[in-house]
Amino acid sequence: MSEPQQHMQDTLQRLKQAQLSAGIPSAEERKARLQKAIDLLVDHQQALADALDEDYGGRSPYLTLMSEVLQPLGHLKEAQKQLHKWMKPEKRKAPFPMGLFGSKAELRYQPKGVVGIMSPWNYPIAMVMNPLCNALAAGNRAMVKPSEFNPKTAALLEKLLHEYFADDEVVVINGGPEVGAAFAELPFNHLFFTGAGGIGSKVMEAASRNLTPVTLELGGKSPVIVGKSASIIGAASSIITGKCMNAGQACVSPDYVFVPQDDVEQFIDVCRANFVSQFPSVLKNRDYTAVINDRHYQRIIGYLREAEEAGVRIDNLSGEPIMEGSRRVPLQIVVNPDDSLAVMREEIFGPIMVVKGYADVVDVINYINARPAPLALYYYGTDAAEKELVLNHTLSGGVSVNNVMMHVACSDLPFGGVGASGMGNYHGREGFRTFSHARGVYTEGKVNLAKLAGTLPPYQPEKLKKMLAAQIKK
Repeated sequence: MSEPQQHMQDTLQRLKQAQLSAGIPSAEERKARLQKAIDLLVDHQQALADALDEDYGGRSPYLTLMSEVLQPLGHLKEAQKQLHKWMKPEKRKAPFPMGLFGSKAELRYQPKGVVGIMSPWNYPIAMVMNPLCNALAAGNRAMVKPSEFNPKTAALLEKLLHEYFADDEVVVINGGPEVGAAFAELPFNHLFFTGAGGIGSKVMEAASRNLTPVTLELGGKSPVIVGKSASIIGAASSIITGKCMNAGQACVSPDYVFVPQDDVEQFIDVCRANFVSQFPSVLKNRDYTAVINDRHYQRIIGYLREAEEAGVRIDNLSGEPIMEGSRRVPLQIVVNPDDSLAVMREEIFGPIMVVKGYADVVDVINYINARPAPLALYYYGTDAAEKELVLNHTLSGGVSVNNVMMHVACSDLPFGGVGASGMGNYHGREGFRTFSHARGVYTEGKVNLAKLAGTLPPYQPEKLKKMLAAQIKK
């Protein structure tokens, strides 16, 4: 075993022992830990924004403050507010007739122990603090493995979490892919991973060796359906705003958009007008996020080059060309590409959006259902029947109607994928339950009903037959 592996093993055992020694933390202890996370974010908001700007090579501090400081603060404060309600034991029914004689049944939510959190590079602060919020609210301790693609941010998170939390409460483990692989193999009480599906399957395989339960948030190609009843101007304006957030580097970013065939040109024109309005320039615009690194930049360029060579129409929404040496890539719309192209096979995760014309919404639904269930699905329109048709005949992790990505901002809604886009969920009460063990507790009453009913050996056949006949029936 290597030195880093031994260090991680020792750290996990230390946290597990601390959890067992201290017992189940009270609501007040949990609130105090949540407050530490709140204090960390508020006290060091600018330093976090600066570190992430440096890691990206260009990311607006305002975007970071809104999406990676303000949003987790909402979850943390809501958890503090709701904690007593979430922790309250739930009454359940004891079997008849035991309940008549004082027997009781209840459900208690008990912390699982030590939670492992593996976070991605696209929202590396929020995707640590959001699951950490739920893990702490549920009474757990945590080990965190940030993405190595954000070295400045990861180092700062390690420093700050060490300063604000005791070394047996929250620990950060930094390192490259080999450290991440070893981290996933640790016998956590629960493992939470956000990232690409290919890596997620490896994480799940590693966790399975310890029978560690996992929550996987994996992303995928999130489709948008612009219904024929929708305002093209309103829909295009909303979609392009969401798509431009973090330059499309979001797991719920709109990936491909179905637009009524006759409205495709108007839709693209409105997208262009809104993009230029928000980003008059791109190459030196601090409001526009750069692609995270050269590897992902080349991936995006590869998608565009393949589509161009196939003769597919590509609309650059900016008047500025893609400049070699700058990772700020103007948003590109790829129109009606063939399904064989990478832009339709792979999750885009960058400043490209596909637009496809359609004639019948049923064909759109069938197209979506023929592919892996996405993390998010979006519908625009005022036709209530069509909306219900889409909701009732598709499967996705979550849905926003007449907007994109906003269901993620609702702290009281569970967030997670389904099938290829993930398993399990978090945020709010559901996040509390994800990191809790739902423990059933039965308390016997004062009367021994089994003996009274004659169900204990030696059996009394006539009495028992009569009782069973009365109970076993349709």
